[in-house]
Amino acid sequence: MRYSKKHLFLSLLLPIQVLVVQFLSQKSHLIEHYYSNGLYPYISSAFRLILGWIPFSFGDALGLVLLFLLLKAIYKLIITKGKNFIAQLLKFTSILSIIYCCFYTFWGLNYFREPLAKNLGLTQGAYTNEQLIQTTQSIVEKLNALQLQITQNDTLKVEVPYSVKEIYKLAPNGFNNMSKKLPQFAYNFSSIKSSLVSLFQSYNGTSGYINPITGEAQINDMIPKTGYPATTCHEMGHQIGWSAENDANFVSFLACTHNSDVYFQYSGYRMAYRYCIIELSKRDKTTADTIKKTVHIGIYKDFRDSYLHWKQFENPIEPYLKKGYNSYLKANNQSQGIKSYSYVVDLLIAYFEKQTL
Repeated sequence: MRYSKKHLFLSLLLPIQVLVVQFLSQKSHLIEHYYSNGLYPYISSAFRLILGWIPFSFGDALGLVLLFLLLKAIYKLIITKGKNFIAQLLKFTSILSIIYCCFYTFWGLNYFREPLAKNLGLTQGAYTNEQLIQTTQSIVEKLNALQLQITQNDTLKVEVPYSVKEIYKLAPNGFNNMSKKLPQFAYNFSSIKSSLVSLFQSYNGTSGYINPITGEAQINDMIPKTGYPATTCHEMGHQIGWSAENDANFVSFLACTHNSDVYFQYSGYRMAYRYCIIELSKRDKTTADTIKKTVHIGIYKDFRDSYLHWKQFENPIEPYLKKGYNSYLKANNQSQGIKSYSYVVDLLIAYFEKQTL
């Protein structure tokens, strides 16, 4: 049996890397200072500068190539009846070791940084029903005003007039406006791409993702346009180092509402309303139903269209894919998994009570 010493060495490095990451996961202050605010901004800017000009998702293309090579290797093992299995296993493990290293070096260590709330000086924690009600009402007031400003009629749904490329071009505006007061939100060298696997994303129920190896923000270009700006800004939030989903949601809200464009503002408040009203419905359905009646009909037409869009992609495999993603999030310092997205509510409450950002 012949095998490569290089593959053996890289394979042996994998468990060592896992132990190092586990150690660093307990040192959030070190990650925050030396990685998230030290090394990472240079890494992410470099990748966006190098790959941002490419008109297609380089990360998706790379992923498809790796998938093809994996399937080819499996096929080869089958037709050779497992010949050189150990050598092939070492080769696979060595590639996995390289991917693991790249994942945490290029982006993944941000999962273990200090929370965004601490960075912004916001008090994050338990909140009362009254605080949630007041925040939701404030969001509804802004959302109604934006819908009426756009449509001039509270029964008409918002229609975003931009192409996806125009949305990508407009998205950095909000970050640039925020960075005047909060330099940590500066965004340079745009690298936002439509995913090459948008149809697959639609069937697994996802709107976008960051490629942690290439640093590209990759958006499912099939999603409804009213949610497109918020999704784009969410992935850009990941790009500048906020890995936790609730933090990325809050960055998206801030970036959208600080954007000069009214459609971005609408998308940001639309997202915020959705999370708040869902949480309020769990706590106080009667009050939630009362607040829903104050929301313009045109906004609910928009939500209805979005619901119907996602409904057409429902399939029996999606829940299992979400379970896999849920496990991934839990393995990376997000103990509530997919539920962590909704944890943006306490950040919204803290923001509306402070209103200094």
